[in-house]
Amino acid sequence: MKPLRLILTLMPFVCGCGDGSSGADDLLYDELSMPRVPTVALDSFASAEDCGLCHQTHYAEWATSAHAYAMKDPVFRAFVAVRQENYAGKQDKFCLQCHSPIGTRGGDIEAGFEFADLQPITLEGVTCESCHKVASLARPYNSGHVLDPDGPMRGTIAAPIPSSFHESQFSLLHGGSAFCAGCHDLREVSGLVLERPYAEWQQSPAVAAGVQCQDCHMPRYEGQAVAGGPTRTLHRHTWIGAGIPLLEGFITPDEEAALRVEVKRLLAGAARVDIAAPASVRAGDVVDLGIIVKNNISAHNFPTGSTFNRQAWVEVVVRDGDGRVVFATGTLDTSGEPRGPGLLQLGSVLVDARGQRVLFPWRATEHVSNALEPLRERAFRLRVATASAGRGPLSVEARVLFRAFSPDALRALGLDEYAARLEVHEVSRDLASVELRPR
Repeated sequence: MKPLRLILTLMPFVCGCGDGSSGADDLLYDELSMPRVPTVALDSFASAEDCGLCHQTHYAEWATSAHAYAMKDPVFRAFVAVRQENYAGKQDKFCLQCHSPIGTRGGDIEAGFEFADLQPITLEGVTCESCHKVASLARPYNSGHVLDPDGPMRGTIAAPIPSSFHESQFSLLHGGSAFCAGCHDLREVSGLVLERPYAEWQQSPAVAAGVQCQDCHMPRYEGQAVAGGPTRTLHRHTWIGAGIPLLEGFITPDEEAALRVEVKRLLAGAARVDIAAPASVRAGDVVDLGIIVKNNISAHNFPTGSTFNRQAWVEVVVRDGDGRVVFATGTLDTSGEPRGPGLLQLGSVLVDARGQRVLFPWRATEHVSNALEPLRERAFRLRVATASAGRGPLSVEARVLFRAFSPDALRALGLDEYAARLEVHEVSRDLASVELRPR
């Protein structure tokens, strides 16, 4: 296997333009989440708008969330279009089993489907009853929830007030991390593990501390679940993550501004960078720099989720006393991608049978990761030549940076217009100074 740092620098992506038919001669079905025939009726589920008539705050939160965005996301749609082309519709249910569990189980997602032809409840994506009609969890990955359209609305309110609109029931499952695993841990048709935040959580210090996914991504607040109802401890239904919607108009400018603040808050301090540098070196000598990066998150890796799409790296810039750059790595080139000698990247790559990096998960035979485990740190080493430096001291700046997607990946998907909307977030920064002694 190639060293990860080498694999991470391979550009551009190998997109895999063949017919993708190997091992996929039969339609892809799963009794639970991708049934051959519908197991639920679409009209058994209420629209989020209907729920919002009473649950106004929760509806407003959901409407700006990644769950509401799940079927509208142009990046997701582009991936689906390529998979449809590669497999001639034979695997059309796979991505949709999580992005629209009701539509997939309700028969709206069939081979060769068009987004424009789907029913409104399908296009709502992960809508209210996708979660609140879950009766149990059959498996902690690949849409492992068991939907019960005729059952009560289940949630974390311990003593729900009887209602003429629907029956309500307390559910211990809905308050635990395993519930999130049902869709957020993902395995390809081949069995290759693609996303594993729940598996990471299971091995993390957060388990012993009793910290669940919902504690960070659905923070508690005091409010009314229904207008005019009693004040209770509720959970935000915004599910703040690492991304900002690229589709303009999905949320209002004010909502987007508020979301950017929340994303920055979530990422700020998620990791820490420290520079280990000598106090001085002789002019012209090489400076040995230690760059230590620590994951400050107790519950999952940094980064996590679809790490093969995410970008997390360390930018290191060394300047002399006149401000001239004598060394740089992790700075953005003209295409917007981080480049430089000894590029320090965190995350993962998908690799095919020939050892080439691929963009599309169904083309991968291996998922190589060097993401940081919870509360763990890693030391990198850089050797900086000072022959080109003028006067001292040398100033060293290191920053941990994060971006939800790679511009090159968007361009490979034909989504050039969205690359400009990608935001690079500064997660952590450290500074150091190195004196230059005369020779």
